Amino acid sequence: MVTRRTTLRSRSGTKLYAVRDKSGQFKDIQSYKKAHAADLRRTSKAEAGAKEKLVAMEKKVEKAARKAVKTVRAKLDEAQAKEKLMAMEKKVERAAKKAAKTVRTSIAEARANKKVVAMERKVERAAKSAAKTVRASLKDAVAAVKRAANQMTGRVSSARPAAKKAGAGVRKAAKKVAKKAVRKAPAKRAAKSA
Repeated sequence: MVTRRTTLRSRSGTKLYAVRDKSGQFKDIQSYKKAHAADLRRTSKAEAGAKEKLVAMEKKVEKAARKAVKTVRAKLDEAQAKEKLMAMEKKVERAAKKAAKTVRTSIAEARANKKVVAMERKVERAAKSAAKTVRASLKDAVAAVKRAANQMTGRVSSARPAAKKAGAGVRKAAKKVAKKAVRKAPAKRAAKSA
């Protein structure tokens, strides 16, 4: 049981603690300054328990924040991969148009010759097979990106039940960290999306 104390002042004005026993009689008189300092040096059981809970909560928040940052990074990487794929497709299209244009001009000049006509057929066949290969490789690349996206959505959806169990404070901290991570994304991504 905590000892009851009464605050008093001495003749000189110093603040004092008068400690009482169970019956209410004065047992000891201490200077307030020394007694208060001694109280601050000791940690109570309640304070120690609260500190442990706080440390555990901080760890949960950090873990959830790391998880959120990881998922945001994965989504950004996926978006970058799609952008690269689109850029590659545009480059291939431009190159194909350019090649077709050059072939048309050279063919127009040499149409009269029969050998050139035979060569033209060979070139057409080669162009068709090249276009077929390009389409197949593009389909493979798109399929790979889709598989990666599905895997990431599976991971994100499997992480949701665990995130629901965490407290409201943990969710707020994770959202803050995720927003910071998105804000720190390079300006190039923002320019590309705009």
